[in-house]
Amino acid sequence: MNRYPLWKYLTVLIAVVIGLLYTLPNFYGESPAVQVSSAKATLKIDNATLDRVQTILQQAGIQNTGATFELNGTVGTVRARFSSTDIQLKARDLLEKALNPNPADPSYTVALNLLPASPSWLSAIGAHPMYLGLDLRGGVHFLLQVDMQGALSSRYDALVTDLRVALRDQRIESTGIEREGMSVVLSFNTDALRDRAISALRTRNPDLQMIERTEGGRLQIVGRLSQAAITAVQTSAVKQNITTLHNRINELGVAEPIIQQQGADRIVVQLPGVQDVAKAKDILGRTATLEIRMVDDSPAAASALAAGTVPFGLERYQDRDGRPLLVRRQVVLTGENLQDAQAGRDSQNQQPAVHLTLDAKGARIFRDVTRDNVNKRMAILLFEKGRGEVVTAPVIRGEIPGGQVQISGSMTAEEAADTALLLRAGSLAAPMEIIEERTIGPSLGAENIEKGFNSTLYGFIGIAIFMVIYYHLFGVFSTVGLALNVLLLLALLSMLQATLTLPGIAAIALTLGMAIDANVLINERIREELRNGESPQNAINLGFERAWGTIVDSNLTTLIVGVALLVFGSGPVRGFAVVHCLGILTSMFSAVVGVRALANLWYGHKKKLQSISIGTVWKPKD
Repeated sequence: MNRYPLWKYLTVLIAVVIGLLYTLPNFYGESPAVQVSSAKATLKIDNATLDRVQTILQQAGIQNTGATFELNGTVGTVRARFSSTDIQLKARDLLEKALNPNPADPSYTVALNLLPASPSWLSAIGAHPMYLGLDLRGGVHFLLQVDMQGALSSRYDALVTDLRVALRDQRIESTGIEREGMSVVLSFNTDALRDRAISALRTRNPDLQMIERTEGGRLQIVGRLSQAAITAVQTSAVKQNITTLHNRINELGVAEPIIQQQGADRIVVQLPGVQDVAKAKDILGRTATLEIRMVDDSPAAASALAAGTVPFGLERYQDRDGRPLLVRRQVVLTGENLQDAQAGRDSQNQQPAVHLTLDAKGARIFRDVTRDNVNKRMAILLFEKGRGEVVTAPVIRGEIPGGQVQISGSMTAEEAADTALLLRAGSLAAPMEIIEERTIGPSLGAENIEKGFNSTLYGFIGIAIFMVIYYHLFGVFSTVGLALNVLLLLALLSMLQATLTLPGIAAIALTLGMAIDANVLINERIREELRNGESPQNAINLGFERAWGTIVDSNLTTLIVGVALLVFGSGPVRGFAVVHCLGILTSMFSAVVGVRALANLWYGHKKKLQSISIGTVWKPKD
């Protein structure tokens, strides 16, 4: 009746062991460290970087307590731990000067960091401490400004291509379509062609305001976006950048990031409890925009390149190997037209390749461009902080319809994966610049941590004293079950790498009260069965079974509210809801399974049990 099979005892024991293992890292604290990551998307961090960092530190006589190279997907990071913050600061300054001789164009991001000090054997089994929010541990605060002029420039560049395709579809000949500042100028030979162009473009581009003019004997149309269209472009740029930032922050594993618009052109990013500060700065500060342009390999361009000059209408860039290229100013496609990028193999020669999927508009443009430029090279450029670099420049072998594009050439499988990851990450609609950066130290939240911990601890002690006095031995069982509940809750939060905030601590305190409520229901039900004349063994069995329905009902209604907060809430509200919902589940397990396991273990083997220690049982008078 009151005996658990062995597997149930083992289940409780395994839960306790897992709870201890995954809660333990939270008590080891953190070590000061310096982290080195790439400041450029095309720069690789590998074991050679680790050796270089260690050599720099050794030559300067700076001792580290451990340096490691970690690879997250295809992104590498070097971290070096130190015994004190003084040594950490010296190491940071030394590595900054050695790795970035040109501060205006840094190749590496060297940042201070705090790494968990838990033993490596805990990390090996995936036991890591939970994150703490801005109000507890601190974190990183960024204020980014969106380059609205850059957004408009990109829109006008795309507009040039759209207008050229529109005129080609209508078979209207023009002598030139080019951008002049924040306008597009179209030139024609006759008034009839210009009138036809105006009529056709007004239908396809209602947001374009067109003015006729004659300059140097040429008949022209000057097109400018309307104010409403400009506002829409700027609003869309901010929204798309926010979406892209959300996707990038997913790489950081931050449970509750705050990303919101501030004013017309600024975005606030708060990463509560993030430990990888350098990685956060690298991802958010990456102002990479993607463009596809045509390469000019003509003899005249080659001669100009050899002479060190750049002809009109061309720009000079370098590829990953440092070779110079001349590419046309006209932008064929941007990152906005890219839907997906995956690394794979060329179906013909099985060489590493990158497979791109374009949207409908991009597929149409790419089909026309590849049809008209067979055996010519197309450059994929990545722009970071105003500097452009050619990622790859494949040769067009034929017309490519359907929006399925393959980039192949002299690249390794790792380079193909890196390129795909870079393209898939999503380019920004407009460049952004970090204009404010604040790293909030742990000292600011120390008082909150102390008060939150003390309130929870004193609440636990108060509940334990009451339960032991009122329910005697069963009060001890309830207290042990309550401790198991807290242990499992902290372990789950650590396993999920959740961000614990001050509202989260409040949810833990609330969970204590709810968990003990289930034990009160069980104990009172056992008392009631004893008053009704049941034997002690039968009273224990009936008490747990008949209290189960009430426990489920009370916790289910509370869980519904918690789920509603989780779905519709944001920020600290969601943090509270996560801890609250997990606490409900762990409290039900600890009260119904854990406490009963203790009761069965203590009383289950006693066949002739005369009484149990559950406090005073008030029997009604006859």
